[in-house]
Formats: sequence, C-alpha cells, structure tokens
Amino acid sequence: METTVIIGASHGGVQVAASLREMNYSGRIILAAEEPHLPYHRPPLSKALLDPAQPDGLMLRPSAFYEQKDITLRLGKRVDAIDLDKHVVRFGSEEAIGFDHLVLATGARARIPQIEGINLRNVLTLRTLPDAKSLAASLTDAQDVVVLGAGMIGLEFAAVAARTGRRTTVIDATSRPLLRGLSPEMAQHLQQMHEANGVRFIFDDGITAIEGNEAVTAVMTKSGQRINADLVLVAVGVVPNVELAVAAGIEADNGIVVDTHLQTSHEGIYAIGDCAAFPANGGNRLRIESVQNATDHARTVAASIVGKRQPFNKVPWFWSDQYDAKLQIAGLWNGYDQAILRPSGNDGSFAYYLFANDKLLCVEAINAPGDHVAARKILSDGLDLRPEHLADPRFDPKLFMRQQPSHS
Repeated sequence: METTVIIGASHGGVQVAASLREMNYSGRIILAAEEPHLPYHRPPLSKALLDPAQPDGLMLRPSAFYEQKDITLRLGKRVDAIDLDKHVVRFGSEEAIGFDHLVLATGARARIPQIEGINLRNVLTLRTLPDAKSLAASLTDAQDVVVLGAGMIGLEFAAVAARTGRRTTVIDATSRPLLRGLSPEMAQHLQQMHEANGVRFIFDDGITAIEGNEAVTAVMTKSGQRINADLVLVAVGVVPNVELAVAAGIEADNGIVVDTHLQTSHEGIYAIGDCAAFPANGGNRLRIESVQNATDHARTVAASIVGKRQPFNKVPWFWSDQYDAKLQIAGLWNGYDQAILRPSGNDGSFAYYLFANDKLLCVEAINAPGDHVAARKILSDGLDLRPEHLADPRFDPKLFMRQQPSHS
C-alpha cells in the first residue's frame, strides 16, 4: 500500500492528512510529531494567552477524527533521519518507516540571542503549548514585563500584559514595530494604540545582558538603559527547522527550498509552512510564517500526491488581535509607492490600500472585515482596482468586486 509520511503535526501537517482523505487518497497516512499533545491551534497562544481551564478547546481535531480518517498519529516521536536512497524515515536506531511521499512540516523555533542571563527564570519564549502555559503562569506574579522584539508575537503579548495592568516595555533593534510585516503607516497606528494603553517602546537599541540571580530582575540595553523586569518574553524572530532535511541532503537556504509545486530538491518530498522557502514575487524565495500559508501549502501538496498537480499561487493573508483591534492583511506590502487610507465606517475602522505603479499589492485593515474579504478576492482574481476608484468616498469594495465581469 502506498504510504505518505508527514513530519510535523501543526496546522500544515494536519491539513495535508485531512486534505488527502478529502481527495480520496486510499494509502497509509502517518503523522509524526515530537510534541506529545494532540495537534493544536497556535494563534490563541499569543493572542489571548492560554486559558488553562480550556486547553481542550485548542485542539485542531478531536482524537476521533484521526481514527475515523485512518490517520496514524505518532506523537511524542522524533524523526532522527531521512534515508533518501531507501525512502525511509528513522525513529531512533530501531524503527524505520518506508514512504512513497514525504511531507516536511517541521515549522520553526524561537530564535534565542546569545546574551548573558538568557537562561534565567522567567525569561521565556512563545511557540508551543508548554511555552504558553509557562508564560501565563509567570505573568500572574509579574509587574514589570519586557518584550524583546516588536514583531507580531511580541506585540500580541504586550497587549495582553498591558491590558492586565503590567508595566510593559517593548525593545527592538530596528526603528519601528513590525518592520518586516506591515507598512509604516499601519505600524505607526499600532504603535500609537499600544502607547495609549501604556506600553513603552524603545527602538534602535538592543540588549547586552539580562540581570538577576536565579530569576530575571532587569535588562540592560546597548545604550546603557537599565529596565526593571520580572518577566521577559524573547520574541526576536524564528529559525526554520531545516536540520533534518539538510542532514538528508535536501537543499535549504533560510528554509527548505521548494519549487512552485512545493517539492524539494528530491522528487516525492515536499516542504510546507514556516519551514518552506518557496518562489514568489517574480522568483524571489519567500518564507511566510502564518497559519493560512501553511494550510494553503498543505492543500497544494495533497493535490500533487493524488495526481492533481498544480502550482502554488495563493494570496497570503494574516490576522492579529490586539486590544479591541482586529488587524487583517491581504497581500504583501513590500514595494508599494502609494498608500490610500479609506475609512470603513463611523466606528474608527479603516483600511490602507497599498499600490505600486497603480497596481494593488496589499490591503491592511483594522476592524474592517468587508475590506479584507474583498481585498483577498480582488488580489486573487487579479481585478483592476486602481487608486482613482478609492478617490470616490462612496467606494464600496464589495460592490466593486460584484461589478467586475468575472463576478457578474
């Protein structure tokens, strides 16, 4: 019987297995992961922190799903090696499983800066369920919270900490929040929102040491500032988990290198999600850390495995919850030359439409789901929305979409 082995049981890995069954794949499916838990949702870990009373609500699928779909879970099992010649994965020295198709959904791990004091108690990262539990427990007794890194996870946790009354400082080596993820216009709005909630930002500065005996008491910055801290979240980016692939001889370069069908340098072996560097933006390789990207990757790979091969060409989209704001992003902002602000209602909701040479690249929206949903369709269908459309204060993105020939 044909066998597909999936290494990594987060959103992408589980979606490959589910999509294969939806596409009537009749072979064996083995889903292997180092973590012992049933696969779980990760976005709530940073957006609201874990509610210890409701861990079961995080599960991606109930255990019965895997039984009903004949998906074999190998949880708490580490794949130590991939033998490309024999087409087997090895769990330790005594167990090997052969495969016809292999999907690497190995994800990424938190980047840990090598600075003095990084191993002190209450200096934490946030990637996994145990991380979230530790962070939630430490936050209970904390008064002074320092977040290293003004990326999405850092800001989401800063919002949780500030909203619960902790003195919260965010430190970043760059000049503004979300330098990679958001336009300067939207980043400025988020910064002002955090500052209005009491968050202090320090930019263009780094950390030289974390002070304390057993537990953290303060952080020292390169500019000489000493900031009190009894809890530090290290959120300075991630490192893609490529070691297993590289050891097997699979090409990697800031992620496992894949082609437009998400196939690695070896036939029948795919990589998806946070660990995959795929061609986009005219050939430049891109690695996107989002649930939706992993899910879309998974469906593309499942289609290839069942013989319905198709290139990956989905519009990336993301979201974040901070305070009462739902940030939703469709497309990628890099390279824009014009940002048009469009109020979405009388409640303060709005969206930035970002263009390059009058072509829509991206829409960043706050509490404006209508703009976001329409933007995803406009971008995916290649509709010709131009800046002059937005000059009309009566512009309605949904109406614009319905009026296009392909949607009539």
